[in-house]
Amino acid sequence: MNMQHGMNRTMELDRDAVWAQVRDEARKAIQDEPLLGSVIHAGLLHHESLEAALAYRFSQKLASGEMNEQILREIVDDAYTSSPELADASRADLLAVYDRDPATHRLIQPILFFKGFQALQAYRIAHWLWQRGRADMAYFVQMRCSECFGVDIHPAARIGVGVMIDHAHSIVIGETATVGNDVSMLHSVTLGGTGKEDGDRHPKIGDGVLIGAGAKVLGNIRVGHHSRIAAGSVVLHEVPACKTVAGVPARVIGDAGCSEPSHSMNQLLGNDGLY
Repeated sequence: MNMQHGMNRTMELDRDAVWAQVRDEARKAIQDEPLLGSVIHAGLLHHESLEAALAYRFSQKLASGEMNEQILREIVDDAYTSSPELADASRADLLAVYDRDPATHRLIQPILFFKGFQALQAYRIAHWLWQRGRADMAYFVQMRCSECFGVDIHPAARIGVGVMIDHAHSIVIGETATVGNDVSMLHSVTLGGTGKEDGDRHPKIGDGVLIGAGAKVLGNIRVGHHSRIAAGSVVLHEVPACKTVAGVPARVIGDAGCSEPSHSMNQLLGNDGLY
């Protein structure tokens, strides 16, 4: 089977197909670069499922002198066993990167090399811990994710599936933020508050939204489905669905330009060649 960009989306959650493709790519990668053989065997081919491979990667990246790999591996194995929806979310995220990032040519790339995908999977484990009342362990995962990947997502935040965080450096997502399904965001995005107020204080991002690099969305405001936020914008007010906002402070400058901006990844505004 040859999975190309723009594959039939009905295949997205086919666990066997995705994992078979990952293993085929891993074998080919070893042929092309034998010096990475041990890394690829340990990270991918040694495992029987994508969940097991992700658990291994999680434990390898987030382990420290304070928390060893075995403990972290057991936590993630428990999460994937007890909550199969985590596995579906990971596949949707993986295929989102494969479909939308032109630098991604193989499924193994996000798993092995891309910190945006890895950080998002770490957040999902932290959120799983948070939902089970294990706040301190969730905070530990958040801390290590910030230290290792430069991505700081509060474990209480709610993030949908099929999400792509491209490059991922300096991403901040606050405690009461929500992010819908099929969202794409680039580096240095902040979904934050506006001060020291308590309670529900962070943005609510709809489905299919595209958030450009360096954009700041602040306060308990809603960003409508399938909208676009231009790079460097500071969004302080509600964004209607299917619109484009830009500027400091951001204002509506037109329609989103297509029905699925997070998939098209079109970041040009008008005919002026900016953004």
